Amino acid sequence: MFTDWQQALEAEGLPLNPTSTEQEAAAARVTARHAHGKEDLVHLLDAIGLPGDDTTLTTLFPLLPRCEGDTDMPQPQPTPAPKSPTTFEAMALSMHYADASAAEITAATGLSEDEVTTLVNAQEAKTEAMLAADEQDRTGTTPPPETPGADDPVEQLLAWAEAHPVAGIRNKAARVRSDLSELTARRAADTAQRDAEKRVARLKAELERAQEQLRAVKAGPRPSSAAPAAAPTPIRAGLGSGRTPQELAAIRDWARAAGYQVADKGMVPKAVLAAYDAAHQPPARKAG
Repeated sequence: MFTDWQQALEAEGLPLNPTSTEQEAAAARVTARHAHGKEDLVHLLDAIGLPGDDTTLTTLFPLLPRCEGDTDMPQPQPTPAPKSPTTFEAMALSMHYADASAAEITAATGLSEDEVTTLVNAQEAKTEAMLAADEQDRTGTTPPPETPGADDPVEQLLAWAEAHPVAGIRNKAARVRSDLSELTARRAADTAQRDAEKRVARLKAELERAQEQLRAVKAGPRPSSAAPAAAPTPIRAGLGSGRTPQELAAIRDWARAAGYQVADKGMVPKAVLAAYDAAHQPPARKAG
């Protein structure tokens, strides 16, 4: 308390400069990180004269420390990045590029280390994109394609969760990424197993066909298949009469002697055969 009333009166007459919107927002974020719950945050904002409307509270609730066993903590939703950095964000970037420590940046701006890291990464990505565009305009070359997964919603969600100020969300992101890695490895193993099984089945089928061909070769050709290949012989004509070549030769000699015209080879006319048989029939036995 003032012991000199004159000093107190002079202090009351000092002009007070109203805080800017950026300063109020930074103070509200710092207050939210040290509050013990939603109600405590509302009371603290009211006590220090900061806005406590629904829009402000919705933005500040994700910054509340997550207490053990607290299950109703609303999950923060990603918000679109502002078109240009705020005063404190610009200050944080300037201090970062001036090699200021993380503690100095957070103390001066009210931003957390994770927020500063996210801000710096976004600024560097924006700078790289601008440099790539300038290089493309200068050389006329096409920039390299983005890395796989850059537009993957799951990867974006995991990146956001890994950079979250709440430890519980970061731990959950680590577990999810570990599970995804395990599932990816399992899928690769299953795919390799299916490919190997298909290859084994194909080789078995080829082996069975080769064994069938080997058995067919060992069995050899069938007699019925070789019979049509036999060349005809002059004896074939006599085979129909059931006579041997010697008998046919004797029949030809007899036919010539008897005045018949027969060829030296080929079939003997049936008339000649009949005449030969009639001439050589044994005499009939007399009836006794």
